Amino acid sequence: MIDIKNIVLIGMPGCGKSTIGRLLAQKLGADFFDADELLAVWEGKSIEELFALGEEVFRSAEIRTIARLAEKEGAVIATGGGVVKKSENMERLKATGIIVFIDRDVEAICSDIELTKRPLLALGYERVRALYDERIELYRNYGNIVVRNEGPIEEVVDKIILAMKRVEQ
Repeated sequence: MIDIKNIVLIGMPGCGKSTIGRLLAQKLGADFFDADELLAVWEGKSIEELFALGEEVFRSAEIRTIARLAEKEGAVIATGGGVVKKSENMERLKATGIIVFIDRDVEAICSDIELTKRPLLALGYERVRALYDERIELYRNYGNIVVRNEGPIEEVVDKIILAMKRVEQ
């Protein structure tokens, strides 16, 4: 196991955070937590229901979820794509772990996920591109490590593990 409190995955919706996170946790023998899944459980409402009440309602729920997840130890945490929009989320997560930005091309995201199931992506490619352009600097600024999600998932996970070992040295 890499000697770090938490490994926190950030990036665009559809960049592979949950899939990569599950495999990474498995390889490291760590617990895995998906922030979006837990947010829905802990809030008793789906992400779509919370967004229907307004993005700020959702972001408040996200802040509560991140506060709980930041208290975990030795875990792999996949965050929601917009977690970087609230600096308090990122301050909490940085205080308890290493932030890994999973970078993936907008074209790959759009061709690989069902956009209609993601509230902020439902408007299609142009909306995904606008979100990427809006958030890319935040992802880059908060990420301690940047890993491109291209190629087999196993290779992406291995790149993260290698980068984590370098950070430890």
